[in-house]
Amino acid sequence: MNTPRIAFIGAGNMATSIVGGLLDSGHPPQMLSAADPFPDSLAKLAQLGPVVVCKSNAEAAANADVIILAVKPQVMAEATASIARAAASNDALVISIAAGVTIDAMQLHLGSRAPVVRCMPNTPALLGCGASALFASATVSELQKRHAQAILAAVGIVRWVPTEASLDTVTALSGSGPAYYFLMMEAMIDAACKLGLDRETATELTIQTALGAARMAQESDVDLVELRRRVTSPAGTTERAVNSLEDDQLRTVIARAMQAAQDRAVEMARDLG
Repeated sequence: MNTPRIAFIGAGNMATSIVGGLLDSGHPPQMLSAADPFPDSLAKLAQLGPVVVCKSNAEAAANADVIILAVKPQVMAEATASIARAAASNDALVISIAAGVTIDAMQLHLGSRAPVVRCMPNTPALLGCGASALFASATVSELQKRHAQAILAAVGIVRWVPTEASLDTVTALSGSGPAYYFLMMEAMIDAACKLGLDRETATELTIQTALGAARMAQESDVDLVELRRRVTSPAGTTERAVNSLEDDQLRTVIARAMQAAQDRAVEMARDLG
């Protein structure tokens, strides 16, 4: 169990990124198995290394210590039912990366005592710089928590949250967050073009600026407020721009957007059962 057998139910982009991260971190490929209804997805996954490709969910999960459900929320009920027998036989940890599907909903098919971890990852995991939040059911052991931590750490940072409801907030923050930054960058590029720059130059400068700001925030020993203060010279161009953003209630706009995302996450959980 120091090196768990891990089965992936679904071989889409997120599953592929996690498999790639695990292989890069030294996890033996023969300890990884996967099933997916689309042969092209399995073929893409197999290009990363000699993982075990299976014809059915039950086959992939048969000997697994950890089963990762990397499927769409709409097919989660079918997916959990297909691996329930194997999960129970192995006392396997089940990790779900599907938004909106609660632990209670999964345990309807897996059994009320099944150890389940819900995970909210985000798309930068595809590049190994994801941000994932985890919440465990009461039946998850400490060893299983360590396995979940290690698996998701292969594609970025991992944080445990205190309640399952906290995952709805994480969905609004880091789950949906990349789209907020993309939109901001789109707006900056469009504005620069209106001010006279060509689109290629505006795009390159915008992306590099975003990357540089993120790295400064990550690597600096001061907080964001101080970093912003250091860039904002009194009576300068940045101060005028920042004051304009504050006058236009940027903080309120962002708060409303995140509230809308959180509300939708709650709605999805209700609609999915």
